[in-house]
Amino acid sequence: CPVIIFSHGLGGSRETYEYLGRHWASHGYVSLHVQHEGSDTDVWKKANRPEESLRRAAADVSNAVNRPKDVSFAIDQIIKAGRDQTALRGRIDAERLGVSGHSFGAYTALAVAGQSFSGPLGGKQWSFVDHRVRAAVVMSAPAPRRRDALDAAFSSINIPCLHMTGTLDDSPIGETKAAERRIPFDHILGADQYLVTFTGGDHMIFSGRPRNAALARTRGWQGDASKDAQFQTEIRTIATAFWDAYLRDIPQAKSWLAQDGCEAFLGADAKLERKLK
Repeated sequence: CPVIIFSHGLGGSRETYEYLGRHWASHGYVSLHVQHEGSDTDVWKKANRPEESLRRAAADVSNAVNRPKDVSFAIDQIIKAGRDQTALRGRIDAERLGVSGHSFGAYTALAVAGQSFSGPLGGKQWSFVDHRVRAAVVMSAPAPRRRDALDAAFSSINIPCLHMTGTLDDSPIGETKAAERRIPFDHILGADQYLVTFTGGDHMIFSGRPRNAALARTRGWQGDASKDAQFQTEIRTIATAFWDAYLRDIPQAKSWLAQDGCEAFLGADAKLERKLK
């Protein structure tokens, strides 16, 4: 089975985004959801001021460094499990690995895919690329803090990526505006890229969690929660087609994405853009 490593958003856990993991598993993928200590649910559950704790975790450089390392560690372990006397023995296809994530998890996925970063001292370039990964699905990717070298930051990504966002996808924590979520799509040139923008979709359409109305007002989320289930059906379908196209090399899946099938499926709910090699 091909393997998908999923990275949760800030304040999430391995239990979140279950609607995606279960769907991918039902289609023959091993969906492994990691939990990132330092930027998971413990950050806000044990805090007197949860919002401030989340902001500190987002600004903590150690989390930005450790998250992609967590993913590479998880890849090591799942491949080992496929070789050892475990329930996954003989079931892991180590040549067909994908990575996915939402928000801070989208940053994580792009870092593993090859996005580079400039350090604060002397402009040193840092990379956390894991060349075992063949494709990535990124949802609500944060814009890089440095905007003066975007082509260079994304120049080392040479795997296909599916990017997803919404027209109201402003960041609840951080400085990324909805219109800036497309930056990775615009600046990755080394492989096929797709961008799906959900009309009226905000930051939380990807999470799969019930909405908290009071929290939504505090954070300024404007999306119509009544469409969450519909959007998530579309997210699952498009992402699975992408994995089928680029992890399983199924021609019909790639044709559906590259031609008119996906656009017809989305209708007025979203806009699809492509950059095909």
